[in-house]
Amino acid sequence: MLLQALLIFILQLIYVPVLTIRTILLVKNQTKSAAGVGLFEGIIYIVSLIFVFQDLSNMYNIVSYIVGFSVGLLLGGALERKLAIGYITYQANILEKNMDLVNALRTAGFGVTVFVGEGINTPRYRLDIVAKRSREDELLEIIDRYEEKAFLMSYEIRSFKGGFLTKSMKKRALLFKKKKNESHQ
Repeated sequence: MLLQALLIFILQLIYVPVLTIRTILLVKNQTKSAAGVGLFEGIIYIVSLIFVFQDLSNMYNIVSYIVGFSVGLLLGGALERKLAIGYITYQANILEKNMDLVNALRTAGFGVTVFVGEGINTPRYRLDIVAKRSREDELLEIIDRYEEKAFLMSYEIRSFKGGFLTKSMKKRALLFKKKKNESHQ
C-alpha cells in the first residue's frame, strides 16, 4: 500500500519537471522537441493516474500525488534555472554614455546596441544587451561594476534571426573565458 504511494510520489517528481521542460520548449518555439518530451510526459501521467484511480479511497495515493506534484514544481523550477535555455535581452538605462561598460560587455561576448534618448532634463542612454540566459549573472556583474545605478529591464527572446549574435557572440564569449582563466592562473 505504501509502496504504491511512494511510486506515485516518484512518478510525480519525474512528471512535473518533464512538464516544465516541455512547456519551456513550446514557449521557445521548439515544437518538435516539445512533442518528443510530451510523449514521455503523457506516459508518466497516465501511469500515475492509473494507480490513483484504482482505489480512490486510498488517501496515501492521493496525498502522494498532490505532494509529489508540489515538490515536482520546485524541482522543475530549479531545473529550468539550471538549464537556462534561450536568450535574454536587458535594457540598461544610464545617465551618460559609458563606453567602458559597452566595451567590457562586447569584450565578454555580449551583443550591445547603444541608443540616445530624451530624458526630462538631459539625454539618456539605453543599451540593448543580448545574452544567453546561462550568462545572465555574468552580464549583471559587468553592468554593476561599471554602472551600479543603471535602471535595468529584461525580457526573454522567443526567436531571432541574423545579426551580430549568431556567430560572433559565441567566439567572443570563448575568447573572454579563455582570457579570464589565464588571468586567474
